[in-house]
Amino acid sequence: MSDVRRALITGVTGQDGSYLAELLLEKGYEVHGMVRRSSTENYERIAHLTSRIALHQADLLDPSSLVNLLRDVRPMEVYNLAAQSFVPTSWSQPSLTGEFTALGVTRLLEAVRLVDPAIRFYQASSSEMFGKVQEVPQREATPFYPRSPYAVAKLFGHWITVNYRESFGLFAVSGILFNHESPRRGREFVTRKVSEAVARIKLGLQDALPMGNLEARRDWGYAAEYVDAMWRMLQRDEPTDYVIGTGRQHTVRECVEAAFAHVGLDPADFVQVDPRFLRPAEVDTLLADPSKAKRELGWEARMPFEQLMRIMVESDLEAQERASGRRRGGAGTR
Repeated sequence: MSDVRRALITGVTGQDGSYLAELLLEKGYEVHGMVRRSSTENYERIAHLTSRIALHQADLLDPSSLVNLLRDVRPMEVYNLAAQSFVPTSWSQPSLTGEFTALGVTRLLEAVRLVDPAIRFYQASSSEMFGKVQEVPQREATPFYPRSPYAVAKLFGHWITVNYRESFGLFAVSGILFNHESPRRGREFVTRKVSEAVARIKLGLQDALPMGNLEARRDWGYAAEYVDAMWRMLQRDEPTDYVIGTGRQHTVRECVEAAFAHVGLDPADFVQVDPRFLRPAEVDTLLADPSKAKRELGWEARMPFEQLMRIMVESDLEAQERASGRRRGGAGTR
């Protein structure tokens, strides 16, 4: 038997999957990624890794494909990051969200139980499960109150992970991650929507930034740091769940202000509140209490929010300059 540790990441092409793959490669893992069969392949975030990781086709909707994948790869650790993960989409596609984000977890856990119960399993839970928060800040024991089909599906995935841990003795844990961002964040998410729009406005490629609720408050951290917490959870002697966040909170308005400040522009000249971007049921405030993670995992968030927004705007500026051939000018830029 090889001494090389082997890990499987579902959702490897996403933001978290790409950072986790990098982290595990640095630690000497043999890294395998699960991808869905599709007519177009979107490997943008892992393009620099494709020669170093093995990609396998399987689908959270197809139990037999998951069993075959685990038999072929024989991983020691499985990180389930795959999901329909955009909250607004969950209202227009609630059943599909449930299939991927709720039942998909069950199918993967059942495959682990059948193929190799010794596999250590990580489930990507979400702060959205707290929804209409019952206490501030939110910790592991805070009651859940999901406010979207996405959050309801994530809650199912969370509890089925607990259930398989307690019923079958699996080493199965959930990381309840609060919002975590990076230049690799999907363009539909608010921080990336803001950073890309600010870059385009700075270069004269866009005139306005339509937004929804500017007063919603979130606990935003850096995704590259959060994948380290995932790994640490699977190295513990006993499986348990953790809240992962910064313990600090900012409004969407502050997010917008930080992004525009980097390019020396006034957001009041460009931001327009558009009712189309308001949620049917709003989550007004999310704030983590990550003290258990700090105490037991030795993990804490480091990057300040304002610095994170600067990094994201700078990355989008460089990308937009390459794509458009335009160059920035004026205050607030390098």
